[in-house]
Amino acid sequence: MAKDLAEQQPPYFNIDPDIALSELGPPTDSAGFAAIAEACARGRSDLASRGLNEAGQKELRLFSTWEITKYLIPVAQAHFRRVLKQNPDLPQGRSETAGGAKWFTLDEVLRLRAFFAEGGSKAKEYRPYRPEGLPAKLVAVANFKGGVGKTSTCAHLAMSAALDGYKVLVLDLDSQGSMTSIFGGQVADEWATVFPLLARHYGRHLRAENQRRLDRNEAPIPLDETLGDALEVTAQSLIQPTHWPNIDLIGAQLNLYWAEFQIPVWRMQARSWKLWDALTESLEADGILDAYDLVFIDTPPALGYLTINGLAASDILLVPMGASFLEFDSTGRFFDMLHSTFHSIEEGENMAARALGREELAFEWDAVRAVVTRYDGAQQAELAGLMQAYLGRTLSPHRQDFTALIGQAGEQVSGIYEADYRDFNRETYVRGRETFDATYAAFKRLLLGVWRRDELAAKEDAA
Repeated sequence: MAKDLAEQQPPYFNIDPDIALSELGPPTDSAGFAAIAEACARGRSDLASRGLNEAGQKELRLFSTWEITKYLIPVAQAHFRRVLKQNPDLPQGRSETAGGAKWFTLDEVLRLRAFFAEGGSKAKEYRPYRPEGLPAKLVAVANFKGGVGKTSTCAHLAMSAALDGYKVLVLDLDSQGSMTSIFGGQVADEWATVFPLLARHYGRHLRAENQRRLDRNEAPIPLDETLGDALEVTAQSLIQPTHWPNIDLIGAQLNLYWAEFQIPVWRMQARSWKLWDALTESLEADGILDAYDLVFIDTPPALGYLTINGLAASDILLVPMGASFLEFDSTGRFFDMLHSTFHSIEEGENMAARALGREELAFEWDAVRAVVTRYDGAQQAELAGLMQAYLGRTLSPHRQDFTALIGQAGEQVSGIYEADYRDFNRETYVRGRETFDATYAAFKRLLLGVWRRDELAAKEDAA
């Protein structure tokens, strides 16, 4: 009887202190953190290398005829094969076995899509909608609660857009560098991140401010070596190609966090510097918004200076969240902090603007949407419905289901769209990617609505 009672007791009863001591190990000092970090670095390198080719680089998988005609180019398989046979100059793909299925690189798929767009049916969407003469749209994915699928959502939207035919730039503002790892980026230090673009923007402002100081017979603020070097940097020099032919990257690494300490120092030196414009104006000045269709910005899980730059630069803001009380509560506080931050910037700037008779500052986003991620309909339907009732249009009606593909992709340091469907039952793969396709469809509907509104406004202004 006593033995049965002991077996029913919870595991935190009757722990022997001497046994606990034998399992404890020595205390940890600051050098211990370095050892732990080094062990994690070795493990991270090992895991990341599993997705590399023989040259030590990430390589995008091939796409089969079935996959191309189902997901990428809206034509029947028989017509697709017939067109290839009639046009031997087009990419013909490669077979792994005699008479087997044909496989193509994404670069070849993009060439085939362009061919069909030139001579195919005008009723079919071979190329995605993109108004001429309008700049790229910047899309920030943000939330200060970790674990909500922020980086995963940002990465998969970038990949979806690339598969759809858009030219994409990914900006990693998170010093953890997870987005950079997904796209196989190599970032030596902060000078290969967005940091020099922010420094350049401040340096240009300081140079103009110093000229005004000299005109008033005041001593200029010296430009230090960092600012001098940053003035020579362009966004193009920071952009690195990825294993996706139409996705480029400005990556991040741990030293980028230094910007959170340096930016307030610059702001104190020159209160007239509009730090929230630094990223936008730097990208515009270098022609980046004309060179790409979409710029996806992965922000840190905190509302610091880097996040403020990313949010202020963005046209569309997406806020991933889980369907739980704590995440709903945290997301509400995130929006409250956004209001406080940007409203206080407006108030501070507009006091001076009103006194000088200048146009007042007003932040505006084309669209803001919360997105439910990792959704379990069996457990969370009621709470998700309640969240929808309170948030209305702000909460996207699409809910991104949790699927087994997420775990598989995470193990391989890859995105869902990088997973080879041959590693699954084909029906399992089709079901698994449906939720990510639907997430992109909801975003694309938002994007096209925004672009169409801009296009109509431009035509009205021209008239």
